[in-house]
Amino acid sequence: MTSKNLTGKLAHFSARRRWTVLGAWVVVLVAAFFVAGSIDDGTTNASTANPNLESGIGQALIDERINFDKPAEEFVMVEFETGTANDAHNRAFVAALAADLVALEDVTAVASYVDGNEGLVTADKKAALVLTTLSVADDEAINIIEPLLTVVEEANSTSGYRVTTVGQGSVENEFETLIEESLVKGEAIGIAFALVVLLVVFGAAVAAGLPILVAITSIIVAVSLSAIIGRVMDLDSEAVEFIIPMIGLAVGIDYSLFIVKRFSEELARGREKMDAITAAGNTAGRTIMISGFAVMIALTGMLIIPDVSFRSVGLAAIVVVIATMAAATTLLPAIISILGHRVYWLRIPFVGRKIVVGENKANANKTGVWDRVTNAVTARPLVSVIVTGGALIAVSSAVFTMNLGSNGITSLPEDSAVRHAFEVVVAEFSDGVISADIVIDSADATAPAILAGVESLEADLADDPFYGDTEVTIAPGNDLIVINAVMQGDYSGQEAEDALSRLRDQYVPAAFDGAADVYVTGVTAEVVDEVNLLKNWLPLVFGLVLGSSFLLLLIVFRSIVVPIKAVVMNLLSVGAAYGLMVLVFQHGIGADLLGFQQVPVIEYGLPLFLFSILFGLSMDYHVFMLSRIKEHYDETGDNKASVAFGLRSTAGIITGAALIMVGVFGGFALGDMVMMQQVGFGLAAAIIIDATLVRSVLVPASMVLLGDRNWYFPAWLEWLPRIGVEGEAGEAPESESQELEPATTTPLLAPATASEVVGD
Repeated sequence: MTSKNLTGKLAHFSARRRWTVLGAWVVVLVAAFFVAGSIDDGTTNASTANPNLESGIGQALIDERINFDKPAEEFVMVEFETGTANDAHNRAFVAALAADLVALEDVTAVASYVDGNEGLVTADKKAALVLTTLSVADDEAINIIEPLLTVVEEANSTSGYRVTTVGQGSVENEFETLIEESLVKGEAIGIAFALVVLLVVFGAAVAAGLPILVAITSIIVAVSLSAIIGRVMDLDSEAVEFIIPMIGLAVGIDYSLFIVKRFSEELARGREKMDAITAAGNTAGRTIMISGFAVMIALTGMLIIPDVSFRSVGLAAIVVVIATMAAATTLLPAIISILGHRVYWLRIPFVGRKIVVGENKANANKTGVWDRVTNAVTARPLVSVIVTGGALIAVSSAVFTMNLGSNGITSLPEDSAVRHAFEVVVAEFSDGVISADIVIDSADATAPAILAGVESLEADLADDPFYGDTEVTIAPGNDLIVINAVMQGDYSGQEAEDALSRLRDQYVPAAFDGAADVYVTGVTAEVVDEVNLLKNWLPLVFGLVLGSSFLLLLIVFRSIVVPIKAVVMNLLSVGAAYGLMVLVFQHGIGADLLGFQQVPVIEYGLPLFLFSILFGLSMDYHVFMLSRIKEHYDETGDNKASVAFGLRSTAGIITGAALIMVGVFGGFALGDMVMMQQVGFGLAAAIIIDATLVRSVLVPASMVLLGDRNWYFPAWLEWLPRIGVEGEAGEAPESESQELEPATTTPLLAPATASEVVGD
């Protein structure tokens, strides 16, 4: 058969020129594999302060005029299981540890009680602090921390002592390690779970492996493209490496599932191989193309945020969606064409079923659980809408108690050595492990008014129990003063945020009263500024995404009601996911049961991240089901029957696709890092809600209630271009019903021979 749309033509061309297309993809994949290895060289670690915020402006002034950063420190904690710090063997152990530390290339100084330094032993003398100064600033400490961690681990293995450390370098290293472990675990669990679902859906090992192959290919290509992009613009390597595997697996498997499933349906209708591939491209291929654009539209909201991390996540996700769309519409048809009937090799006992040529899918679907769901929903649409909508709104109401912030050191696992060292330092010693820099920008920093302000500010900080020692540095040009003030507690804790608020809103105005431009920077300031930045941009991003999605669906479905309803339904899915995340993580409801840690805040970037990702991904199911409804409605003009047909014919595959996404996202939630738990849980919860309550109950019930009004399209909008979703599948050829034996060498489709099936 021939095709008039792009995806059908791509599928037909790829199937005809299968070896050429496959060879081209092999070349691309090999090149991408090597380029992807340079991702860290082409991207950056976005740990520096945002230059658009107060904290970033202050840090930029320090870098420009002083060009000196306070050296990073590691607080090495030694706890004695027997005796006290006065015992000779304990003193000898601490002295040996200090000697090992100072011998390291990137350690410039070590202070301990053995050398006569006071205040480095706990009151009960059961623990001692070895203060280690590094040769680099905090933002570079992670790059040279490994040798120090090795020394600490070796000392900790000594019987009778517990040795741990905390500092910017060790904290960042701990977080990076947990992220890497979560990614590896998430990918492994996601792929394994997806494979099980695919085996059930297709009933054959080869067919089940194709979506995973496409997903992995897309991930490698996307990472390589990100590495190239990172050489011409700033990209956060951690954000890129985090988002691409997660979205690549979910979207890659989903899109391929739609293609392969539609291919098998076309075979069952009696089409020959080439025609079935083209028909799948015309229909499912076109659907995923529209869905892909919907996902990318949702992700563009992240690109307008003036922050490297958000832009990196958005761009990386867009890149992997593009790579997936390309692979699903070209590579996958080529592979299917090469395999022919072997796509259904290795059929799974009790699960795999033979394809029956001429089988009436519409009638075949009128049995089982989805038929009962369809009948129940369409029979009582008003009740379905009220009950389901009310439940989702109730859960969404928890969003109003959402507290945005950053999960800091205290969110690390309870058995974390870094967290233990931090808790001991905070409980036993006056010095904190974090600090704030107050940057005073003045043409004459030595003017009496400025110096008086500095003195007043130091006095206020000395009276504040949350602040510790201060250190004043004047720039060589006498045009900048920096006051470094030690802070207690966790950098992202509520106490730290309150202390920062007192500093910015009370102490600084009282000390300088407009006599100079003053900026407060530091880790806590960066977190608070990022949270405020996000809150300011969220309304604009939401408006852009909702408006763009509405316009796309308006053009695709030629209806003004359908896109309005789609936007509302997707907002319900996202809102309910937000609410569940707040209930579980902030309020602790079910947290222990699920193995999650209760924390006081939701990671500040998650609302925007989840909205963009979920709003885009939920469009997959919406477009997939609505396309079947619209296709049937155009043929029959019967709205209720079309809604029932669309729900009945897509519920199974939507459920399978949703289970795959839940498995992928849920795998990432099983790590020990709270941020990853929140991301994985939020995504998985939203997909479950979207594929069950929203897509299988709320959408069809509301469409039945609205009747033909679903397809209202004002005449004055007729000038808009026509973009059909499903394309033209064409009529199935007349064929007697017969069973196909994919795992044998018998002809796949009569009257073609086996060689004709495998060949052109």
